[in-house]
Amino acid sequence: MSNKISYNELFNKKKINNEGVFIPFIVAGDPDYDTSLEIVKTLVNNGVDALEIGFPFSDPVADGKTVQDANFRALNGNMNIKKSMKFLEDIRKFTDIPIGLLLYYNLVYKYGIDEFYKKLSSIGVNGVLIADLPPEESDLVIESSKEYDINQIFIAAQSTTNERLKKLTKIASGFIYVVSVMGVTGARRNVENNTTTMIERLHNHTDTSLCVGFGISKPDHVKEVLEAGANGTIVGSAIINIIKDNLDDKNKMLDSIGTYVKQLKKATI
Repeated sequence: MSNKISYNELFNKKKINNEGVFIPFIVAGDPDYDTSLEIVKTLVNNGVDALEIGFPFSDPVADGKTVQDANFRALNGNMNIKKSMKFLEDIRKFTDIPIGLLLYYNLVYKYGIDEFYKKLSSIGVNGVLIADLPPEESDLVIESSKEYDINQIFIAAQSTTNERLKKLTKIASGFIYVVSVMGVTGARRNVENNTTTMIERLHNHTDTSLCVGFGISKPDHVKEVLEAGANGTIVGSAIINIIKDNLDDKNKMLDSIGTYVKQLKKATI
């Protein structure tokens, strides 16, 4: 797939149709390379709007146990940065929807910041979110992201001050990842009420699209955050739980993921 859809194209199209964007998250290589690629194909075939792919890391501090375990399964299957790059290349062979990465700064630093973004550009990756990189320390990353035309995505949490939001919204592109809860990733029963306040606060600072993640796991959650003014939702732990619960039955795993994703996708319309 030589032409990729940009985040701006995607969000603008959805706004015109009064729909939200649905983005699933998985860890590359969980539970193994081939099954992980089949999972991505299942997600794409069931109508997801974009993909968020995690690169396995030994110390994923922003993640709860579900995503941590996914990282460890992938690492135990000998996933590394080279194989993760190939994984992205394989995804680009069958879809042109936006692909974003969620990873940790040590992986980027060890690879070489400029080389990392250059490689992603050659693959056709749209955006990068470095979970443990604060905006105040992102100058080198921003420089490379601009040079290679890759969106640099940042996280906005409920604890983020207005002063910091001003800095963040000036340099963020593609979309802003809005954390719906205080804490780490993980499926939860309810969306916290102050998520709505956070969305409103961000809209006062920026026109950049907002996607809410951390704890989104039900169609009602999706509808709730979209009605609150978000442009999209990101769901990871709930999908990874399906992977974990069906490690001994790949067909059931893929069928269950497909059914679940359809339900969430339907809630964006």
